[in-house]
Amino acid sequence: MINVFHIVSNKHWTGAEQYTYDLVDRLRNDPDFYVEVVCRKYPVILKQYRRLEIPISILPLKGVTDIDSPVRFARLLRKGHNIIHVHSFKDAFMAVMARRISENRNTRVVVSVHGVYKPKSNYMYTKLYKSIDCFVFSSEMAREVFLGKAKKQYADRTVVLRDSVCDSLIGTTVPDLRRELGLNSHQALIMYHGKLAAEKGLDALLSALTHVDKAKYHLAIIGDGQPKYKAKIKGFIVAAGMVNNVTLLGFRDNILEYLRQADFGILPSIQPEALGISNLEYMMAGKAHICSNNGAQPEYIHDGVNGLLVPPGDEQALTTAINLLLNDTATRSRLGTQAQKDFEQNLDYPAFYKKMTDLYHSLLDKAPVVSIEE
Repeated sequence: MINVFHIVSNKHWTGAEQYTYDLVDRLRNDPDFYVEVVCRKYPVILKQYRRLEIPISILPLKGVTDIDSPVRFARLLRKGHNIIHVHSFKDAFMAVMARRISENRNTRVVVSVHGVYKPKSNYMYTKLYKSIDCFVFSSEMAREVFLGKAKKQYADRTVVLRDSVCDSLIGTTVPDLRRELGLNSHQALIMYHGKLAAEKGLDALLSALTHVDKAKYHLAIIGDGQPKYKAKIKGFIVAAGMVNNVTLLGFRDNILEYLRQADFGILPSIQPEALGISNLEYMMAGKAHICSNNGAQPEYIHDGVNGLLVPPGDEQALTTAINLLLNDTATRSRLGTQAQKDFEQNLDYPAFYKKMTDLYHSLLDKAPVVSIEE
C-alpha cells in the first residue's frame, strides 16, 4: 500500500482545492492507497474535506520559515512508501524538509503546478527544485513556460497530465435557478463561476454586457473573492443599471448541478490559465461557453467547434460572442454537444485518475532525487 498525503495550505476554496478533493475522493476507495489531507485550520477548507470522512492533519503550513510543520509531519513519514503531493511551491519546502527529518528514502515529493509560472532563480528555490521528484503540469503551455531555458535541468522530472473534473455530489439541495432569479422564458441564463478577481476578466464581462439587450439575459455569478473586489463589482452593477440582470450567488456546492441549468457560460480570464478547470466543467455539463484564447485553452477548446475563443480583455469580442449565443440557440446546442463529446473522449476523470496513480507507482519504483539537505 502507498500512503498519499495531499498538502493544502490555501484559505480559499479554489480550483486547486477541488482538484485535490476529487482525487482524494477516488483514492480513499482504492485498496492500493491510504490517503490523508494535511491543511491549515480554515473552516471553509475543513468543512469540505471532512465530508470525505478521511484522516486530516492540521498544521501551521506557514512556508519556508515554518519549522514546526515539517517536524510534526515527519512523524507520519517514518515508515512505508509515501507520496507527498503538494499544490504550491511554498508547501514543497515543508514537504522536502519533512522527508529529510523522517529519514525514509521511500518517500517522494510530487508538485502539481496549478498556474503558469517561471522558475525562480535564487539559491533557495534552485535547491528546492532539485529536491522535487516530479513536477506535474496540466498543459504543454504551462510546462514550456516553467522550463524556459532550463530544459536540461528539470525536463526529465516533468510530466503533462491534463486535469479533469468529476461530478462530486455533496448532498445539499440545488435550487431551480430560473425560478430563484425570477427569469422569464425569453431570458437566457448565462453563468460565470470561479474566483472573483480582476485577473478573471469580470470587469470586461460586465462592460460587454452593457452593450447587450437586457431583455435577453440574466448573468449568475458563482464564486467568492476579496471583499474589496466584490464591492467594486457590485458598484459597477448598480451604476450600469444591471441590478435586475446580474446576481452574485456566492460560493455554491455541487457546481455541475448549477451549470446544467445554464444556457451557456463565460470564462473571460485575462491572466493565462494553466488549464482552466471551469472550462472542463462546462464541457462535462454539455454547455456551450465563451473563454479567453490565452493560456492552455486552445489546447482543447477549438473556436466555433466546441466553444468560442476571444482575446483576453476584448470587450467588443466578448459582446459579439455573447450576442451570437443569445440569438442562435442552434449554435449553442451544437457547441455544447461537441464539447461534451470531446470531454468524454479525451478528458474524462477515470483516464486522469489512472495516469496519476500510475505516476505514483512509477516514482516509487525509481531512486529518489537529490534531497534538499544535500
